[in-house]
Amino acid sequence: MYIIGINSQIVDIQMGILFVKLKNIYMSCQEVCSYQRKHHSAKRKTRKPKYVSVSKSNNSFKVHDKIDLLNEKLEKETYDKPDCIDFENNISKVLGKKLSSASQKSKTAHKLKAQTSKIVSSFKTPSFNCTLVKDYSGHKDGVWEVSVARPGVPVIGTASADHTAHIWGIESTRNLLQYQGHSGSVNSIRFHPSKDLVLTGSGDCTAHIWQAVLNWDLPKGQSSEEELDDEIEDRIDSKIPALRTPVRELFGHTGAVSAAEWISGAEQIITASWDRLAILHDVETGTSLVQLAGHDQELTHTATHPTQKLAVTSSRDTTFRLWDFRESVHSVSVFQGHVESVTSVVFAKEEKVVSSSDDRSVKVWDLKNMRSPVATIRLDSAVNRLSVSPNGFIAIPHDNRNIRLYDLTGQRLARLPRSSRQGHNRMVACATWADEVLNGINLFTCGFDRRVLGWSIQSMKDL
Repeated sequence: MYIIGINSQIVDIQMGILFVKLKNIYMSCQEVCSYQRKHHSAKRKTRKPKYVSVSKSNNSFKVHDKIDLLNEKLEKETYDKPDCIDFENNISKVLGKKLSSASQKSKTAHKLKAQTSKIVSSFKTPSFNCTLVKDYSGHKDGVWEVSVARPGVPVIGTASADHTAHIWGIESTRNLLQYQGHSGSVNSIRFHPSKDLVLTGSGDCTAHIWQAVLNWDLPKGQSSEEELDDEIEDRIDSKIPALRTPVRELFGHTGAVSAAEWISGAEQIITASWDRLAILHDVETGTSLVQLAGHDQELTHTATHPTQKLAVTSSRDTTFRLWDFRESVHSVSVFQGHVESVTSVVFAKEEKVVSSSDDRSVKVWDLKNMRSPVATIRLDSAVNRLSVSPNGFIAIPHDNRNIRLYDLTGQRLARLPRSSRQGHNRMVACATWADEVLNGINLFTCGFDRRVLGWSIQSMKDL
């Protein structure tokens, strides 16, 4: 009985202590809730509306200009800060190891450093000088693609959603010719490697080959800048030459042709379509030779190797495929690595292939080892049709109006200026390097602000 009495007293004491603790917890919760109610009610009274109407004055434009200038300065100050670059072989090794507490702290510190890299200034000058040189305006809708003619022919071609393709003089910025033969959006444009022929792919489910015999030289006798300006103004005022009849029309697709390209040797053409097919065409006859099936969703882009009969096609099915036409029996290899639509894929030097995606990444692949990319560049916006220069610089056009430069190892090099005075103010659809510097210009970009821009990209070492 004594023992039972002691035990019951102990239980009573423990219950009392527990009750006191629960009461304290309850009181604390009440205080917290009361504070939060007061805090939120005060916050509601002082909260500003999310959307503020702006009067039609220049003040809003000035604010945007200042923001753009600050962003440019911030980007320049962080050129030495690498973006998140994944080297797949290294990742597999790291994941296989158990991280110690010290390495965890180091990793956390590294993440914090990466997150604040846009805030902390490095006080180092950029390694590239990027300058806007020319502006080619004249399209009535967004411009999907810009292409550069063969060396020695100083013109560019543009493909637009306004159902036309234009040929421009690089130096004069004159609109030399309009092709009006398509009944749908013109989605791609490529020049013949040795003839005055142009290949365009369209939303009307066809690809056209058309003649582009141009006189891009200024008339003889021009000796002063004033005479040159007068000549350009006269040509702007006069009607731009228009062409409506193709030399050859390529059929076979039941969906929009997203891209078309010459196969090495220019005897064949490959077209990529939203009908999930790529088709190999004969240039001389215009007949369809082979249907290349395998993609599960719409094709977004195609490109060919400059010297070998190889082609790549990208698709919304998150893959791209390498087609080998060097043998009578065609072979295909599938590349998997993106998690969203692959927007473009191009060949680069040293047997590399570079792909871009809506998953905000660019991946560099080695044709000798296609299992995984050798480098992955993580970005902050979806990527459109990119381009790789002969010396291995990647020009990356973004949905968010930016254009960034990287090398094939994934090292960030520069960001092109973007403000109300220069740069695009809507989505940048395509970037294209020139094989040679043309009147100081070696990079062209186009976008849905209806503009085509010519840039001078120079390494600071070369200045």
